[in-house]
Amino acid sequence: MTATGQAAQFQYKPLHKPNQLICGTGQTAVITGWTVRQVIAKHLNPSEFAVIGNLYSPTRGINFLIRNLLANPHVRFLVILNATKEDRNAGACQCLLDFFCNGFEAGQSDTGRQCWEINSPIPGYIDREIDADTLEKLRQCVDLQACKSITEAVSQVKSFAQRDVVEPWGFPSDFPMPEVVPTVLPGARYGHRIEGKTIAETWVKIIHRIKTTGTIRPTGYDGQWQELIDVMAVVTHEPEDFYFPEPNYLPVSPNLLEEYISQILSDSPNREEIKYTYGQRLRSWFKRDQIEQVIEKLGADIDSARAVMSLWDVTDHEANNSPPCLNHIWIRVVDNELSLTATFRSNDMFSAWVANAMGLRALQRHIKEEIAKRSDYKLNMGPLITISQSAHIYDECWENAEHLIQTQYAKICQHRDYTDPSGSFVISVREDKIVVEHMTPGTGEVVNCYSGKSARQLYQKIATDCPSLQVEHAMYLGTELQKAELCLSSSQSFIYEQDKPLLGQQM
Repeated sequence: MTATGQAAQFQYKPLHKPNQLICGTGQTAVITGWTVRQVIAKHLNPSEFAVIGNLYSPTRGINFLIRNLLANPHVRFLVILNATKEDRNAGACQCLLDFFCNGFEAGQSDTGRQCWEINSPIPGYIDREIDADTLEKLRQCVDLQACKSITEAVSQVKSFAQRDVVEPWGFPSDFPMPEVVPTVLPGARYGHRIEGKTIAETWVKIIHRIKTTGTIRPTGYDGQWQELIDVMAVVTHEPEDFYFPEPNYLPVSPNLLEEYISQILSDSPNREEIKYTYGQRLRSWFKRDQIEQVIEKLGADIDSARAVMSLWDVTDHEANNSPPCLNHIWIRVVDNELSLTATFRSNDMFSAWVANAMGLRALQRHIKEEIAKRSDYKLNMGPLITISQSAHIYDECWENAEHLIQTQYAKICQHRDYTDPSGSFVISVREDKIVVEHMTPGTGEVVNCYSGKSARQLYQKIATDCPSLQVEHAMYLGTELQKAELCLSSSQSFIYEQDKPLLGQQM
């Protein structure tokens, strides 16, 4: 009897990410990569497949997929759809193919943890908790077919469904995922400002802030994420050709970046297998080219505050299971600088934010250059600002995020710029009083003067007048003011000089 004739014989029961899968009663698992899984499902009967699911990441997604297959040994056929540019860029489907074709060997993950490393030019890892014999048996007992189109994949699934039922290759096995329990420190829940010169620097600071004080909540799908609300990231000096550290610890490479930028700058036709691209939403979704509108608006009125682009469609509330995360872009020219502010309703800060930021920076540069071509304005590149309303890190990335912090955060902090936009302070002791002069950055113009005998009284007054002081600058001021107070109050004679140790006065 064929599998189609025994529709109720099997029921796929996923142990991981069940809400992201379409389950059936057949014996074929369909891996759709970045192609929308519903596009495949609508051409099949549930009796013709065991499960249909996406595979986005080779370094994290394969771990979940392998565990689910081991929990459902009645799956004897695997169809892998490797159809889109997104699939080729991510490499997850190819890495999975390489697992079944080329095997694996003992190695280390990208975080340095002992694991099974897939024999593939694309990095992919499987936890050592799953023994090698079990993985080898899975490889030998599942028939594999790679497909390059939806039509080919559907045809192959139907072909497998016409075969006689094959007995399960073993008994269901459960290999729980290693649990990573984050340490959460107290901190503000809403409204965070993080600044860096480059996207790379800013990203490391963002990941540190979320992992340090973010709240752990359930996601809208499966699992958990660590989240902060309303994170404003400001990138001030990203170079034109983008900064990539060496070795590159960013979740994007120069080769993949070029493809991603084209998805933001260029329109694309409606494709059934792809939900949308940001370029499509900006160029044609609303029957207007919003990028062109903004260029023309600012070319005609450089001081305009109406250079707005919207990606949210009101129908996204009703019929879209995956509406765009990027919702709003605002371009502004101030003091001959063109800045771009982008608002995300939901932002995967570990895996997606770097590519998001680089793509938006490319859009910002494109708008600046087009204005220069069409007008007399020769603008400078201003900051890139992103506002991530839900800024989160998924639980499967927590280990990688901790590794990033341990290896990069201290280095980033060592190279920080101590210039404070709020200005600088010159402290002296005169006539039995502490005198503090507040000076503007750059020009050194004195804009305020404070005096008193108490360090506490002075720092409270300065904090009230200058609420935007950088944290390290404020701590430095407290230290210097306390030294100055000690000079005034001590029975010994000390000489106060800013930034120098206290010295006893020679009599």
